[in-house]
Amino acid sequence: MFVLAALALPAPGHAQDRQAPAAAADDTASDPAAIIQRFGGKQSYDETEAVIADLAATGDPAVSLALRALREGDLYWRESDAAVFIAERDGDDYALADPLTGADAGTAPRGEMTKVRVKNSIRNAVTGALGSLTLRSDNPAQRMRAADTLFGEADPEMIEPLEAAIAAEEDADVKLAMEQARAAAILNSDRPDVEKAAVTEVLATRGSREAMTILNAFAASTGDETARTAANSAAAQIQSNINFWNQAQNVWYGLSLGSVLLLAAIGLAITFGVMGVINMAHGEMVMLGAYTTYVVQELIRTHVPDLFAWSLAIALPLAFLVSGLVGLVMERGLIRFLYGRPLETLLATFGVSLILQQAVRSAFGPTNREVGNPDWMSGAFDVGLMAVTWNRLWIIVFSLVVFAGLLLVLNRTALGLQMRAVTQNRPMASAMGIRTPWVDALTFALGSGIAGIAGVALSQIDNVSPNLGQGYIIDSFMVVVFGGVGNLWGTLVGAMSLGILNKFLEPYAGAVLGKIVVLVLIILFIQKRPRGLFAQKGRFVDA
Repeated sequence: MFVLAALALPAPGHAQDRQAPAAAADDTASDPAAIIQRFGGKQSYDETEAVIADLAATGDPAVSLALRALREGDLYWRESDAAVFIAERDGDDYALADPLTGADAGTAPRGEMTKVRVKNSIRNAVTGALGSLTLRSDNPAQRMRAADTLFGEADPEMIEPLEAAIAAEEDADVKLAMEQARAAAILNSDRPDVEKAAVTEVLATRGSREAMTILNAFAASTGDETARTAANSAAAQIQSNINFWNQAQNVWYGLSLGSVLLLAAIGLAITFGVMGVINMAHGEMVMLGAYTTYVVQELIRTHVPDLFAWSLAIALPLAFLVSGLVGLVMERGLIRFLYGRPLETLLATFGVSLILQQAVRSAFGPTNREVGNPDWMSGAFDVGLMAVTWNRLWIIVFSLVVFAGLLLVLNRTALGLQMRAVTQNRPMASAMGIRTPWVDALTFALGSGIAGIAGVALSQIDNVSPNLGQGYIIDSFMVVVFGGVGNLWGTLVGAMSLGILNKFLEPYAGAVLGKIVVLVLIILFIQKRPRGLFAQKGRFVDA
C-alpha cells in the first residue's frame, strides 16, 4: 500500500517541472532576440506583420536595427537552421551581422541565404513599429520626430500606443504633437463620429496644410452634420493660419529681394548723389565682384580645399579692390571729362558696360559659372509655416552691415565729410580747399567697390554670368530715385519697400507685369515728390 501510495503521489518537483516549459515560453515571447528569429523560415505576410507587432510590444529600442533592415530588404534567414541575420553582399557571399546588436556574424554563401519577404504593407507596419518604439525614447527630439511621423501616417492601430505615450509624456510640446497624431489616427479610424468631432479642435492647433487636408477629407466623408461642422470650423481656423504665414512668407521674400536691391543700389546712390553721374556700368561692377568670388573659390578648391568655408570672407576684400580699382580707372580715364553732360556720360558708361561684359565673356566664357555655398550658408529652417533659407538670411544681415559701415564712413571720416560737402555745395567745397576731383574719384571707387561686395553676395543666390549686372541696374536706379538721390536712408527704405511691393504683386500680376506696375507707381510718385522720399538738404541742393 505504501508503494501504491508512493506511486499515486507526484514526485517532488514534478509540478514545477510541468510549469517550467510554460514559464520558458513566456520568457521567449518577450525576448527580442527570440522574436527576431521568428522571421526565419517560410511564412506568410500576416505572420511577418505579427512578428513586427510583437517586436514593437517589447518596447526595446534595440529591435529598431532589425526593423530598419527588414524595411530596407536587408534581413535574411539561413536555409540550414532558419537563423536570422542582417546580410550585405560581399562578392559571392553575404557578410552577416547580428540583427539585434549589429555584431559581425561571419559570412555565408549566397545560395544559403533567403531574404525575408516584404511589401508596402510590411514597410508601413515597420514604420509604425519604429514610431511606437521611439515614442518611448529618452530623447524628447526623437519622441517629437516619432509623433510627427505617426501624424503623417494617421494609422488607427497606433491610437492605443499613442494614448499610452501621452499618459506618460511630461514635455508639453511633445505631448501636444502626440495628441495631434492621435487625433489624425482617430479621424482615419472607424470610431464614432462624436469622438471624431471632439478631436477636430486638436488638429486645428497644428495649423498645417496636412491637418487641413485630413479635416477636409473627414468633412467630405462623414454623414454626421455636427461632426462635419466641427471639421469645417477647424479647417477654417487652419486656413486663416495658413493665410497669415503666406503673407509673412511674402514679407520675408520681399525683405530678401530688398536686401539684394540695397546691395546693388547703395554704391549707385553714392556716385549718383555726389557726382550726378548716370553710371550704366554699375551692374558690371557687381558682375566683377561675382567673378572675383568664382576665381577665389576655384583657387581654394585647387590648392587649399580646407579653406572653402572661408572663401567668401577672402573674396569680400578682393572683390572690393577689383571693382573699386576698375571704377577708379574708369573715372580718371573717362568720366571726369564728361561732367555736366549727363547724356554723354550715360552713353559712355553704357559702352563701358558692353566692353566689360565682352571682356569677361572672352576670359571665362558665356556660360554660367558655379559658385558654391559654404556649409554655414546652406540649408533652411522653418518659422511656423514659413521656410527661411540660411543664404538669404545671411545676405540680409550682410546688407545691413554694409549699410551701417557706409554710414560710419560718411559720418565719421574725413572722406565722408568731404563727400557730404561736395554733395551739398560743390563750388563752396572747392573754394574751401577740398580737392573735388579727387573726392569724385574716391567716391566713384568707393561706390564701385561696394558694388563688387554686392556681387559676392549675389553669387550665392543668382547665376554668375556676364549678364549678371544687367538684371539689377534698372531696379537699382528705381531704388535710388524713389528713396532720394544721394540719401542712404532713402536707399534702404526704397529697396525694402520695392522688394516687398514686388513680392506682393507677383502672385497676381506675374513677375514682368509686376515690375511694370512698380515702375508706373514710381513715376506717379515722382510727379508728386521729384526728389524722392528723403531729399538731400543744403543751399546748393535746394537752389
